Amino acid sequence: MAPITCDYEVTSSVPAARLFKAFILDDNLIPKVFPQAIKSVEIIEGDGGVGTIKLITFGEGCHIKSAKHRVDGLDKNKFTYTYTVTESDAFSAELEKITCVIKIEASADGGSICKTSSTYHIKDSVQVTEEQAEAGKEKIKSAKERALAMFKAVETYLQANPDAYN
Repeated sequence: MAPITCDYEVTSSVPAARLFKAFILDDNLIPKVFPQAIKSVEIIEGDGGVGTIKLITFGEGCHIKSAKHRVDGLDKNKFTYTYTVTESDAFSAELEKITCVIKIEASADGGSICKTSSTYHIKDSVQVTEEQAEAGKEKIKSAKERALAMFKAVETYLQANPDAYN
């Protein structure tokens, strides 16, 4: 089955460089401002750059306990971040991995636009039924909503703390 890709954009009044530093580069901010989503992010291999493996532990109310992801690309000048979720207790028997590309661009009003593309890769040996595909779409929708909530929590923090991440 072909991979399923979900693209979305969200605008912010926060400048791109500042948003990238907070949302992408600081693994401790989301657990601080939105602990019900992410409890902790731990580097288990690497230095934070390309090739780094991170263990994300999700918050108490989340149906996902943890996930491991590998940093595939990080460009601090172009504000892009690419990673692959390689393991998660949320993976069904059909899902092999999830690749994500995040790009934060400056907008004309001085804020930014965060563009995200997530591609869900199904194992080659698996035949997915229509019912499984629909259930998968609901999980993708839920993941997108959680990601948007985390983004908005970071944005709110930055708006309330104008000197942070400059």
